[in-house]
Amino acid sequence: MLRDPFLDEKFDPNLMWFVGVFGVYDREETLGVELEVYDPNNKYDRTELIRKYSLNLNYLSYRHKFVLVEALANKLNDESYNFQQLFDIDEGEAASWPRGEWYELENPREFFQDVYALAQEEWKDDLHKASLEDQSTW
Repeated sequence: MLRDPFLDEKFDPNLMWFVGVFGVYDREETLGVELEVYDPNNKYDRTELIRKYSLNLNYLSYRHKFVLVEALANKLNDESYNFQQLFDIDEGEAASWPRGEWYELENPREFFQDVYALAQEEWKDDLHKASLEDQSTW
């Protein structure tokens, strides 16, 4: 069974792995300032954000990356899946995004379509390596 890289439990390929890196709560003056210059609704900025942050998950193995991309593909194939829910923050949560645009993206599905496309490029070798293995042995 594929294990979480930080917890002693089964790995959950939750899509928050791709967006949680943008959370700036208690880091507004560091990461928040760094991310403020980007507009997640702008295609160019979004590409930079995804490459620099969402896919910079060096603590994940090639197997974790493969499982994450598979989970993302499944969600993208589900026309009823609500991608906006991943950006929703309850008032009581100790969490925040860098700018107002993050709370209501113009097209959250498009954000994840870009994550998927860029992951296919950036993680190409890892995804190929994992695809050659028997995933049932993980």
